[in-house]
Amino acid sequence: EVCSLPGCELPPVHTPTVMSEVLNINVGILGHVDSGKTSIARALSTVGSTAAFDKNPQSQERGITLDLGFSCFSVDIPERFKKDNLKTLQITLVDCPGHASLIRTIIGGAQIIDFMMLVIDVTKGIQTQTAECLVIGEICWDRMIVVLNKIDMLPPDTRDAQVEKTKAKLLKTLQATRFKDPPIIAVSAAPGAGEAGAPQGIDALARLLTDYAPVPARRADGPLVFAVDHCFPIKGQGTVMTGTVLSGRVEVNDNVDIPSLKLQKKVKSMQMFRRSVGSAAQGDRVGICVTQFDSKLLERGLVCSPGAVITTSVFLAEVSPIRFYKAPCHSRTKFHVSIGYYTVMATVTFFCDPTGTQDLHTEAFNFDSEYLAEDVLYHGGPEGDALTFPGKQYAIVELDHPLICLPDALLIASRLDTDIHVNTCRLAFTGRSLIHAPESGDYRKSFLPRLRIFKRKHREGVADRLHDNDTIIGRGLFKKETNLEAFTGLRVTLSTGENGVIEGGFGQTGKFKVRCMSGLQPSTIAALKKPGKKGKGKEKEEEEPTAEDAILINLDFKRFVFDESKKMVQ
Repeated sequence: EVCSLPGCELPPVHTPTVMSEVLNINVGILGHVDSGKTSIARALSTVGSTAAFDKNPQSQERGITLDLGFSCFSVDIPERFKKDNLKTLQITLVDCPGHASLIRTIIGGAQIIDFMMLVIDVTKGIQTQTAECLVIGEICWDRMIVVLNKIDMLPPDTRDAQVEKTKAKLLKTLQATRFKDPPIIAVSAAPGAGEAGAPQGIDALARLLTDYAPVPARRADGPLVFAVDHCFPIKGQGTVMTGTVLSGRVEVNDNVDIPSLKLQKKVKSMQMFRRSVGSAAQGDRVGICVTQFDSKLLERGLVCSPGAVITTSVFLAEVSPIRFYKAPCHSRTKFHVSIGYYTVMATVTFFCDPTGTQDLHTEAFNFDSEYLAEDVLYHGGPEGDALTFPGKQYAIVELDHPLICLPDALLIASRLDTDIHVNTCRLAFTGRSLIHAPESGDYRKSFLPRLRIFKRKHREGVADRLHDNDTIIGRGLFKKETNLEAFTGLRVTLSTGENGVIEGGFGQTGKFKVRCMSGLQPSTIAALKKPGKKGKGKEKEEEEPTAEDAILINLDFKRFVFDESKKMVQ
């Protein structure tokens, strides 16, 4: 009987492998469509899963990768990894789609990848999706290998020179990224165009991957979180969920939750690339078999220990703009928000710490602190400008549909409705979720009012005439229908330097009284008594003061966005 678990080409091995002796590292293969990513994965791999090498019928029909593909090769454990009885290093290759319309699939795969391999067609250089993959890489990983593929397409007599020229150009471009001096290797994964034969440079690439792989921080404690990327039935066996262990550990006979369906299932058996295993821990790629479960109910999602993940509709996130996104990110507009394998529409409201002193950690977010509402996510500007140079930036993310995620989830917001033929970055900003609103109750009444987010308000009026040596009559701050009781007692500043307080209305046309407790300066009194001003007791209407000699009355206050009383605070 042929095994139908990941890597179904060979019969299953029934003797469980001791997976504590195997260290698995996941390498994402990213790049523009038709750069040869799948050919590289095929050339490197010794074992392929059921989802490897474009086995999807639609992929074969269209000739491009449409979904994540998984395959692997193994080597003896390098010296730097030798601890805890490890004997084998397994490199799992995550082949990501390159077509612009499938960018959300790449983003979804980011959560399971340890470092990236950026594949570039040496005959074309950096293309649009190459750049987007590079942006995702900057957000998600610290390490990157660059592979120049299709060197067989270059003329043999100038090949070496062209490869070196391309390397130099790439290194110059990458100086502006976090990957300043990545290893660059030239290969030909599937030689053609008159040079059909064995792949070139693949052995060197395998050695580079082995040497460059980071020592991952793996922990088997804590709750299980398992990211499922494929789900399919096996006749007579059950349903297999393939994926990657994000945290914790799972063993045969464990009970696991499928939170999206509110179901709990027992693990019947597990396999890792043809090998039956009794357990799997953080970082491992594994297929979990359960019984009495319809595979059509789950395409992708999370499987976990009870209570390990949350269902959320609204949350706070710490965010930062992606510098390659050129359009402004306006508050109260919709973005595609990707968290794990899910992408949903969300309305986003930005705000910031105006003092620049807030701690970045989740537990340091203080509901008692005041935050400044932002009309647009700040991208950069003159340092030291207190009005435009904010501290840490945050967002209220209101999802159109609830989703299941980790408490500290990575998010990438984008505008995927942008024309894919336009050469522009669609990834707008990124961040991590901080605090999630409770699912019970109306978050607009129970959660949002806890946020002390304010907007600065400024109004400007003019002094109309002198009332006495301490008081002036002003106009232009309010409409005649405004209830001036709400503004009584607020402080104002005159353009001549005096500070005053609004004492109330004057008449029925929106005029008001301002009393300066320290009195008006003689120069101000003189200015208000000039011809053209309306002095107290004058019966004759005189012309309005010109803009040059008008005395301005400035009212500054702030109003908290989620305060239903709309109270003004100074």
